[in-house]
Amino acid sequence: MPLREGEYFILYGGPKAIYLLKYSKGLRFSTHLGELIFPEHIEYGDKLKSNTGHTFYLLFPSTSDLILFIKRKTTIMYPKDIGYLILETGVSYGKKVAEVGSGSGGLTVALATIVGKEGKVFSFERREEFNRLAKANVENYGLSDRVEFIIRDVALDGFGIENMDVVFVDVPEPWNIVPKALEALKPGGFWASLSPNIEQVQKTVFKLEKNGFIRIKTVEILEREILIREGKTRPRERMISHTGYLTTAQIVRT
Repeated sequence: MPLREGEYFILYGGPKAIYLLKYSKGLRFSTHLGELIFPEHIEYGDKLKSNTGHTFYLLFPSTSDLILFIKRKTTIMYPKDIGYLILETGVSYGKKVAEVGSGSGGLTVALATIVGKEGKVFSFERREEFNRLAKANVENYGLSDRVEFIIRDVALDGFGIENMDVVFVDVPEPWNIVPKALEALKPGGFWASLSPNIEQVQKTVFKLEKNGFIRIKTVEILEREILIREGKTRPRERMISHTGYLTTAQIVRT
């Protein structure tokens, strides 16, 4: 099926030539490997040649692509961390989840994609600037119908909602959110937070324990690609190392 107007695709010309583009009639795009003029009818999996003869492929974008290419003013939560937290907290179609700290909307996009049209993401942010940015990014990907953006300091005013399946927290002082999460989560619901410093983790874990959370666990995930070559396979020199400590927990009835 041909790409529709406004549909996103990955233009792949090699490991150092990857672009996320939005299709439109008459689209032209210039790269260091030449200029491309896109035909009116084009499909995922097709290949095109630039005016210099370089071959490019049109690919369906993954959720990781959408996150990594997002317009940002803040550090985003990386796909390696998002994937782990989503699996650990059981986020799935139809779930109701909240995030504290909308940032640029990277996590918001991932959550909205997974909970689907029957689910709901409540995204809380204190700063108007980041609220606008995250909202624009989510709208750009066509996911607005499943996200509600709220400007509020949750540490002071709480969530204002109950029976949440999961609360995701990415703010400098996550321990201040713990008592409010206790009020918002359903019994058995999950806490998930990312903190760059171990001192933040310690304060958060102690607060979780004090407030009756169990199954508390903190991990760090490192991502290193393996370079596959005949007789010379080895890890790449560069890697995505420390991006944060990930803490998960569950609440039970007291």
